[in-house]
Amino acid sequence: MDQTALIQHYTQMWAYARHNFLQGKTQNDPLLDDPRDDRYGITLLLRPDEATANKIHQFLQHMAVLEPDQYYYPLSDQHLTILSIISCYPGFNLNQIELNAYDAKIKEALQEIPPINIHFKGITASPSTVLVQGFPKDDFLQKLRDQLRHIFKGSSLQHSIDSRYRLFTAHSTVIRFRKPLKNPEAFANQLEKYRETDFGLVKAKQIELAGNDWYQRKENVKILKTYTLAP
Repeated sequence: MDQTALIQHYTQMWAYARHNFLQGKTQNDPLLDDPRDDRYGITLLLRPDEATANKIHQFLQHMAVLEPDQYYYPLSDQHLTILSIISCYPGFNLNQIELNAYDAKIKEALQEIPPINIHFKGITASPSTVLVQGFPKDDFLQKLRDQLRHIFKGSSLQHSIDSRYRLFTAHSTVIRFRKPLKNPEAFANQLEKYRETDFGLVKAKQIELAGNDWYQRKENVKILKTYTLAP
């Protein structure tokens, strides 16, 4: 997706979400604090650098003053999903897969993929989440996703790529809703102030293959492999 289309997509998301927020409508996640939630999967992801992560964290702290009951991603859990290889589902565990086979496929997809540059700028939202907008500075993220799709769909390995939706944005989810908003108008207006905030340019030289729960909580994430991208 080119930059103009991506901006338009994020803008449309924000308009719809803001309309819902102002009416006090959020889609609250009933599983956020459910100890019985055992959904698990594996994801290829990248992490923002320290400076970018800290700017995002400061934004979240400001939002938490207004709405302390919502779920704010801690520094340790910030990420951008390159592709969910196996989307989280109940009962999955890592013993069900042969890690070396997945590693080989990912290494095949990573050939000739240099560091991935993502500009994190502004926020958008949906009725269930608030997202930091990401804008790829080149086509390597899209190229990697397409190669992963081609390789895994041509294999016999368990995967669920694109089963929920086809991922094409470069966002990072940073807030999820637990409860109805206490002050919908103040929340929407505060978010509006961050619509153009520059959080930083991330030059990702490494990416991770992680076993993870739905929320990428550090205590439930197992880093399976770390890949250094070719210079």
